[in-house]
Amino acid sequence: MSYLDTTKDVYKQAALTPDVGLCCTTNPIWELPGLKVPLIMQEMNYGCGSTVHAKDLSNSPKILYVGVGGGMELLQFAYFSRQKHGVIGIDVVDEMLEASRKNFVVAEEENEWFKSEFVDLKKGDALNLPLEDNSIDVAAQNCLFNIFKEEDLKKAIAEMYRVLKPHGRLVMSDPTCEQDMNDTLRNDERLRALCLSGSLPIKDYVNMLTDAGFGTIEIRARKPYRILDPKHYPTEELIYIESIEVAAIKDPMPEDGPCVFTGKAAIYFGEKDHFDDGKGHTLVKNQPLAICDKTAGALAALNRDDIFISESTFHYDGGGCC
Repeated sequence: MSYLDTTKDVYKQAALTPDVGLCCTTNPIWELPGLKVPLIMQEMNYGCGSTVHAKDLSNSPKILYVGVGGGMELLQFAYFSRQKHGVIGIDVVDEMLEASRKNFVVAEEENEWFKSEFVDLKKGDALNLPLEDNSIDVAAQNCLFNIFKEEDLKKAIAEMYRVLKPHGRLVMSDPTCEQDMNDTLRNDERLRALCLSGSLPIKDYVNMLTDAGFGTIEIRARKPYRILDPKHYPTEELIYIESIEVAAIKDPMPEDGPCVFTGKAAIYFGEKDHFDDGKGHTLVKNQPLAICDKTAGALAALNRDDIFISESTFHYDGGGCC
């Protein structure tokens, strides 16, 4: 039995018997006018953050969500879409699809605006999405990609890239870990299925996305997630796991490499009212400008004593240098 079979079994059981502790999202349940998230969806919220961001969802986008869970984020996406088959949910586990269908019946009873036809549930594999090229505006996954081993992760990201329209967005939440994990942890199929031992360092995670062709990467949040301790896991040291929320945008790849936003900002405080670096970036005096890491490096190389560049905050909320 492969590690993917183990994963399917874990989530089959989670569909048949909701497991509140399977994943531990650090995000509160969305509270929006007229949106009521059924309790059963909250209990089956098997994610580590949120992939639903209002700024991604204007102009009635076509939305894809892979790994449906109990349907909570699909319902949230439908809140913004509100069109027949506007949201597509794909899962490889039959029992999870069936559980979501039942949960949407409850959601329809509790939300006057919602119709089950807003969400189109399909059987499918993240490694071979049953969708046409360039057909999706916003794709999302929550606590799924970290389960995959390297070659499968490359395939899953490539599939998301394939189905996205130009300038479309892949929005993700996944556990990450900056520490090395021993082989016993890495090869434990159940811990991988539980979104623990497959966690990658943020830099490696971002490189996977840019290697697939995504020209712009936004790190939107970075939060504490879990601890693996020697008393309960096969490790001799405490392993600290965080969750991150990331958007990878299918922009053309710049000649000088991708624009990766990790929450850095530049502030000019010189004698003039602004500073122009000659490369399309204007810093207004004492007004912080969000900058990608590439621009931060270029500004730092100028060795000016009137430009301050912050460290990465790992929170980026739009605007900025690109």
